[in-house]
Amino acid sequence: MIEYVRRILDARVYDVAQRTPLDAMVRLSQRLNAEVLLKREDLQPIFSFKIRGAYNRIARLSPEAKAAGVICASAGNHAQGVALSATKLGIAATIVMPITTPRIKVDAVRYWGGKVVLKGDVFDEAYAHARELEQEQGLTFVHPYDDGDVIAGQGTVGVEILHQHPGPIEAVFVPIGGGGLAAGIASYVKFLRPETKVIGVEPVDAASMKAAIAAGERVVLDRVGLFADGVAVRQAGEETFRICRELLDDVLVADTDAMCAAIKDIFEDMRVLSEPAGALSLAGLKAYAQANPERTGALVAVNSGANLNFDRLRHVAERAEVGEAREILLAVTIPEETGSYRRFIQVLGNRIVTEFNYRYAGGSQAHVFVGLKLADAKRQKSEIVGQLERLGYGVVDISADETAKLHVRYMVGGRAPGLTDELVLRFEFPERPGALLRFLDGVGFDWNITLFHYRNHGADYGRVLVGIQVPEADRPRLFERLGELGYPYEDESANDAYRLFLRG
Repeated sequence: MIEYVRRILDARVYDVAQRTPLDAMVRLSQRLNAEVLLKREDLQPIFSFKIRGAYNRIARLSPEAKAAGVICASAGNHAQGVALSATKLGIAATIVMPITTPRIKVDAVRYWGGKVVLKGDVFDEAYAHARELEQEQGLTFVHPYDDGDVIAGQGTVGVEILHQHPGPIEAVFVPIGGGGLAAGIASYVKFLRPETKVIGVEPVDAASMKAAIAAGERVVLDRVGLFADGVAVRQAGEETFRICRELLDDVLVADTDAMCAAIKDIFEDMRVLSEPAGALSLAGLKAYAQANPERTGALVAVNSGANLNFDRLRHVAERAEVGEAREILLAVTIPEETGSYRRFIQVLGNRIVTEFNYRYAGGSQAHVFVGLKLADAKRQKSEIVGQLERLGYGVVDISADETAKLHVRYMVGGRAPGLTDELVLRFEFPERPGALLRFLDGVGFDWNITLFHYRNHGADYGRVLVGIQVPEADRPRLFERLGELGYPYEDESANDAYRLFLRG
């Protein structure tokens, strides 16, 4: 640990990086009955902490390595950090990015002086190509997290936190992707203040460090979620795992709704829009504060970045209320008869209805997709569900159903009477021209497409719901083709929201 403390204190970052403020979140502090502080790495020149590690690594290169140039693979903040750092030092930088990278990120790298090479649909393909160019052209590869100089550069965030808040700090919450920021902060904070907890936070669908610590060795996740793309890493770094396993007090996980709620919290207190990865640590802080009412010091969250695509704001707004437990989504079965809607609305009383979707489909029962805004959904949800069930209504809570929130709420009433053998799959398609055609070519002409729903969320990957009419005996052949295609997917044929609102 002491060696990293020396390297952190000797890190060269302030030629380009800012000493960012540690701001009080007044409104959230009142709600949580805690002193909540936000470390504002969103105020860096590239709107992310990544500039620290990238500059410290590149600034320490030999004159020969600087003359040859540097290279990295990244679709996000590390790419901008390398580009700006290299430009500042008069070094050529090549940045390999997946073809699916949103234009705003590509333009940002070019703005900071990086030469962009687009290669592959996914990061792994871009990474492999960057390593090939490294060897062919004699470049120095700048790793986004698994490098001692990068870790030391990121650790300067911890130095600033302790200088800015000399009083007691109960815990510092740090987002984890590959683990560079967590390893750097933990190395410094645990040396100077061992009583202060350092807690990592990962997305529930990309928790590679948590899985590695639990297994006692690095593991490779089969797939990762894409909402918090800045921390969507399938395997923790080797050096970062070694440090985090030794020094972190815990690793928490947060889902999409919790991150969206944290983005809203940051906006309400700071009038700043954080990226999902940036708000991740605050989501973990909130969960910790609610689970640990007895505290002995401040709670600090690192807002690691603010590179948010504007198109994602509508998705964030939709999910924030659910994440903050201020909205619930229910599928309610009511009689298909005159006056039933009026009786149902009377039961809801003065509660605020945020969504109400229905379309006549024949039969004696109707299924209603309803959203309700509540002051405290965790407490009031059971009351509402119990009240509806006592009155004879069928109720399914779909507040946590990804298919319902991403797709079904926009498709209520799209039934196809008489349709048989429908298989419904939820895919992640790369956001690039030709992705749909590649899917159709991969599936082939043997089966009928019965349903298709896509909605842009401003991310590198699109979320798509697809229905395919496939007899049971023929499904192994379809799954084999989908495996060759390589698009991640989930079978949603038994999903409650699909069953109630879309199935023929």
